[in-house]
Amino acid sequence: MSIWLIVALAVVVVLVSILVFRLHAFLTLLLAGLLVAGLTAPESLQQYADAEVAAKAWTPEAAVSFTHSSAAARVTSAFGSTAGKIGILIALASVIGGCLSESGAARTIVARMLKWVGPKRSPEALAVSSFIIGIPVFFDTVFYLMIPLARSLRRVVGRDYVLFILAILAGGSIAHSLVPPTPGPLQVAEILNVDVGVMLGVGLAVGSLSSVLSLASARLINHFVDVPLREIAGESLPEHETDDSETATEQSEDSPEQLDRGRSPGFLESLLPIVVPVILITIGSVLAYLLKSGAVEPSGLTDVLKLVGDKNIAIAIGLAFGMTLIRYIDSDQRKTLVSRSLASAGNIILITAAGGAFGAMLRQAGIATAVGSLVDANAGLMLLPLAFCVTTAIRTLQGSATVAMITSAGVLQGFAFSEDLPFHPVYLAMAIGAGSKPVSWMTDSAFWVITRMSGMTEAEGLKVVSPMSIATGLSALAASLLMAWLFPGVG
Repeated sequence: MSIWLIVALAVVVVLVSILVFRLHAFLTLLLAGLLVAGLTAPESLQQYADAEVAAKAWTPEAAVSFTHSSAAARVTSAFGSTAGKIGILIALASVIGGCLSESGAARTIVARMLKWVGPKRSPEALAVSSFIIGIPVFFDTVFYLMIPLARSLRRVVGRDYVLFILAILAGGSIAHSLVPPTPGPLQVAEILNVDVGVMLGVGLAVGSLSSVLSLASARLINHFVDVPLREIAGESLPEHETDDSETATEQSEDSPEQLDRGRSPGFLESLLPIVVPVILITIGSVLAYLLKSGAVEPSGLTDVLKLVGDKNIAIAIGLAFGMTLIRYIDSDQRKTLVSRSLASAGNIILITAAGGAFGAMLRQAGIATAVGSLVDANAGLMLLPLAFCVTTAIRTLQGSATVAMITSAGVLQGFAFSEDLPFHPVYLAMAIGAGSKPVSWMTDSAFWVITRMSGMTEAEGLKVVSPMSIATGLSALAASLLMAWLFPGVG
């Protein structure tokens, strides 16, 4: 069977399973992987095994065993391999996120940002804070943490509620798709064979540029759409809401000035669980490049730096700083923090591992060779809009940004492995991440989180959230194109 027919059938299975049968993403991706494995011809498996032997990744005996293995065995092996590479990272990052959110550290970061920039620049503070918190924390959690701030600011200034909501999206949403250790970009880096440190560094750069452009789009949308501050479940508006900033601040229990009061961690203490792993992973990535190029000789110091720069060790060190925050958490919540965080992480690990198995089955079926043969040395930067469009189509239809990224990376991985690729494959990963933003609408769980938590109607969500998701994706694509043009050989 043609590799393209196999790919088409697999994508249809993913979309139909999620949209029509409402099947869980884990089961959907596992089913798609089994389908691809079952349809793969023995000749394709032999070619894949020969390539692995030629690359000295496998022994001839391992290659023979692989070609005689069943479809289920290959899926199981790939699932376990992916889980082994990203499982610990996601689990530790999830616990860090729990420590930040439940200790009040995330709110401390936001409060300090707001104090630094002042009320006039509060959208920028919300965007920067959301971006920072969004590195180890899933976007839904970021929005839960930030929306009370947006509502409080609306009470204080009496306007710009849409701008405050979209400022959160401008920062947190793009970090969710570009910066590891969030599962989507982490798995895309794995599929495309991109170093996590390079992915992190370029993701921070592209994400920062995208956030600036997205915030400009948020201001434009805010100019044309106004959403009133409505009462939502679990919250009551002040009896005498006023535009007077002093009075409104006194009435708001969540106003920025009050966030630092009470028993809460300091700013530096709150920031360390995020900043330390980022620095260590970056050091490890740079050191690995210097050792490979011969610019630095191996020594005891480099061995230590390589150890702490390993992504799992770096996140574990970040968790050690994060666990110092548990003294700010109520004793009842403190007892179950780790177990609740790991329970949430388990769901994500299953999805990403199943997605990794799906991508591995596509590779074994020959997708890398098929797509690589289509790469034109003169195509240049146009490869990035292609990756963007493929991911956007999958994302819009089935809703999940993470599933869209994993599926698209599996289909497009042949580009990353082509010798004719005119830029570092990290930019292909950036384009895929950018494509996972549009279009957020009824199929997207985040769409419902945003509308329900902000008090927007569905119609207002389509006027506010959907255009913003398009603007965020296009801005990230533009930033990726610019950096791929200026720095094609990064990493």
